[in-house]
Amino acid sequence: MADDVEDLARRVDALEERIAHQDLALEALNQTVVGQWTLIDALRRELAELVDRLDDAVSGPGPVDRPPPHY
Repeated sequence: MADDVEDLARRVDALEERIAHQDLALEALNQTVVGQWTLIDALRRELAELVDRLDDAVSGPGPVDRPPPHY
């Protein structure tokens, strides 16, 4: 009976240790994902700004007909 209790206690300790390591791994992965989403959001905003600037450049006034410079 005492052996069963000791075996059960060792198994519970091993499970608690695994859970602690898994919690650390999950927290590290969560921080990585949050960082990636932050970067993705920043890149999306930058891309939208660049698209707007490109649209402005394309739809802006056409080339101006100026006489060529004379020497």
